[in-house]
Amino acid sequence: MENIKSYVQQHKDRFINELIELLKIPSVSADTAYSQDVIDTAEAVKVSLEKAGCDFVEICDTPGYPIVYGEKIIDKSLPTVLVYGHYDVQPPDPLELWTSPPFEPVIKKTEIHPEGAIFARGSCDDKGQMFMHVKALEYMVQSNTLPCNVKFMIEGEEEVGSKSLSWFVERNQEKLKNDVILISDTGMISNQQPSITTGLRGLSYVEVEVTGPNRDLHSGLYGGAVANPINILAKMIASLHDDDNHITIPGFYDKVQELSLDERAEMGKAPFNLEEYKKALDLKDVYGEKGYVTNERNSIRPTLDVNGIWGGYTGEGAKTVIAGKAFAKISMRLVPNQDWEKITELFTKHFISIAPAGVTVKVKPHHGGQGYVTPIDSIGYKAANMAYTETFGIPAIPVRSGGSIPIVALFEKELKSKTILMGFGLDSDAIHSPNEHFGIFNYLKGIETIPLFYKYFVELSK
Repeated sequence: MENIKSYVQQHKDRFINELIELLKIPSVSADTAYSQDVIDTAEAVKVSLEKAGCDFVEICDTPGYPIVYGEKIIDKSLPTVLVYGHYDVQPPDPLELWTSPPFEPVIKKTEIHPEGAIFARGSCDDKGQMFMHVKALEYMVQSNTLPCNVKFMIEGEEEVGSKSLSWFVERNQEKLKNDVILISDTGMISNQQPSITTGLRGLSYVEVEVTGPNRDLHSGLYGGAVANPINILAKMIASLHDDDNHITIPGFYDKVQELSLDERAEMGKAPFNLEEYKKALDLKDVYGEKGYVTNERNSIRPTLDVNGIWGGYTGEGAKTVIAGKAFAKISMRLVPNQDWEKITELFTKHFISIAPAGVTVKVKPHHGGQGYVTPIDSIGYKAANMAYTETFGIPAIPVRSGGSIPIVALFEKELKSKTILMGFGLDSDAIHSPNEHFGIFNYLKGIETIPLFYKYFVELSK
């Protein structure tokens, strides 16, 4: 352990600067204006894997953005760890809310990160966490302590649904053959209390369009006489929850797995301060489904949220119109056993059925994925817990995340492998939001901890 600590301290500035250079490339997969930047980032990842010690690295073409594949095979009789990560990032909007430009990384000290944090889009999700694995490999190669084989699969479409990844995995099962999959795209409870994510929610993401008149109308001449698509859309969306914040789509809860009171009690042991939670978000009170506490609402319960809504005139000043169309983007976070395609079908049928006669409705599915739960008695989980215990001095707590990584279920289906989620981010790191950041402590701690996972996984596999 002292060797890796010494190595990290010796190369600390270089590790930080290399990550900063990667963060400068605006690899926004959702916006075609950044297409070349996404491709350039794939090339940068390839170079970093080569420098870290992979014997073979290639950029693999897909129907979408490329996948970077790398490997170091030291002995085919030894276990193989497959590292997954993504090099694409969320759009940085709204830009005016950033305290520094999203693709001009800067290090700032915060209350939670007194050692400093790197502020940039993608710093935590997922370039910073992915890059920990690259640097961990560098250490193991340089110190001749790599105890098993390692493969890397780093994609560029995670933030837009990973469509090309499923295409790639299905066609490269032998190349990707492994004994365990290791991902750092989640978080932990705090810098004092590590945790391992054992559950992920699934996702169904749709866009809806409500159409009324064949053009925008004068709100004085036509107001009250024709259906206003924006008004109608607002009512339709409001009806998707009842007074207890229960989702009203028929059949939505049919497959929801209800946890026992004992399981919920175990979850409740994770440190959580409601007052600090509200303070951090500037909230007067929390909100959600009746009968569940905050840490259950955002992890073991399904949700439905509007992610964006627009229509009519939104420019400066006034324009008195009834819009011909109104739109919204809606995401549903799902729990294990809820099939995202079935939920999308149920939503579509219900949303169209509740529209009044004065409008027409279209529902456009975007992407989705299944939920996932990993057992805590697996060799992979035990190895991760031993690694965290050694670096943090305290065992990790198993937690279920409210987020979604749809490809985890895909990996189990296609590669027959369990996934271990060793996240080092914090809830306060503002992923997907303005001022995303990743603590220097967390970044370096990840590099220290990951090699220990390899060590213990191989030992426990014997």
